[in-house]
Amino acid sequence: MLAVGDAAPDFTLPAPDGSSITLSQYRGKYVVLYFYPKANSLGCTIETREFQRTLPEFASKNMVVLGISVDPVGEQQRFAQRCALDFPLLADDRKEVARRYGVLGFLGFSRRVTFVLDPRGTVVAVIETPRPKEHIRRALEIARASPNPPEAPAAGPMPR
Repeated sequence: MLAVGDAAPDFTLPAPDGSSITLSQYRGKYVVLYFYPKANSLGCTIETREFQRTLPEFASKNMVVLGISVDPVGEQQRFAQRCALDFPLLADDRKEVARRYGVLGFLGFSRRVTFVLDPRGTVVAVIETPRPKEHIRRALEIARASPNPPEAPAAGPMPR
């Protein structure tokens, strides 16, 4: 699994709205990248709705929230609609990103792990706990302690 100080591997994944999201497009911003096991499950619904509820606080610190699971894009779309989300859920149905980040569990689901990335794409925090709300609480602590970085231009691609 990635650790603090590691460069976050770049990726491109489909979002429920039909677009593709590339991690490096968020260069210059902090990114809260949370992996969750299963769309529409109780714990993942709690976690996702809590990220939605606190989204304005993350945005005030120039932080972007992205959710990823190994569910197919159609399942992500239903989940995003059900939770009325203003941030993307990404479909890693080939499990490549979960493998690269070291969060793919032995049953083929991603583990519940949140990475906080700095504006250069470096991991500054790894949050791994089975308690969904704990991910948001810890990520908010990091947001509150972080300076409000200005929007920075991209400084080249993130490492693969």
